[in-house]
Amino acid sequence: MVTEIKALVKTSFFRRWFGSLPAPAQESIEAQAERGVAEAQFTLGSKFANGKGTAQDYAQAAHWFRRAAEQSHVLAQLNLSVMYAEGQGVPRDQAQSRLWIERAAHLGNAAAQYRLGIIHHRASLDRFPVNASESRIEAYKWLQLSDDQGYRDSDMARGLVNLQMTHQEVADANRRVADFAAGRPDATPKGAL
Repeated sequence: MVTEIKALVKTSFFRRWFGSLPAPAQESIEAQAERGVAEAQFTLGSKFANGKGTAQDYAQAAHWFRRAAEQSHVLAQLNLSVMYAEGQGVPRDQAQSRLWIERAAHLGNAAAQYRLGIIHHRASLDRFPVNASESRIEAYKWLQLSDDQGYRDSDMARGLVNLQMTHQEVADANRRVADFAAGRPDATPKGAL
C-alpha cells in the first residue's frame, strides 16, 4: 500500500486525471507537400528524381520541384534549372533554366552562383559576343560570390575570367560583388548577358 501511494504521489496531477495523451499522428511527406509545405515538396521531388522509395519519375520530380521553387526554395530552384537545361521531365528550355538558376543565385546559393558565372563566362567567349565585357564582369561577380562561400572550383574559374578582363572591368565586378553582398538590388544590371 505504501509503494502504491508513493507511485501515485510521483505521478503528475495532469497524468492522474487525464492519463497519457496519444502521440500525434505523423503527417506523411505527400500530405505535407499537398498542403503546400515547400520542404516537403522538395523532398518529394528529390524522391522522384532519385528513385528513392518510389519509381524514378522526372516529370513528377519537376512538378514538385516547381511547387517548392515557386515558394523560393533555393535547392528546388537549382534542381529545376538543371532539369530544364537537360530536358529531364520537362521540355529542354534554356530560358526557363536561366530563370530558375538566376533566382537561386540571387537567393545566395553558391552552386547556382557558380553555374551562373560559368554561363556568363561562356557567353563572353561566343564567336560574336553581344556584350563580352558585361558578360565577363557578371561572370567574375557570380564566381566571386560563389568562392566567398567556399564553393569548389570557383576560385580557379574566376581566375580564368580575370585573365581576360581589364583593370576597369575587375573594379566594376568587385563593386557589384560588394553591392550584392550589401543587399542592394542594383547589383545586377538589367539586360546583362
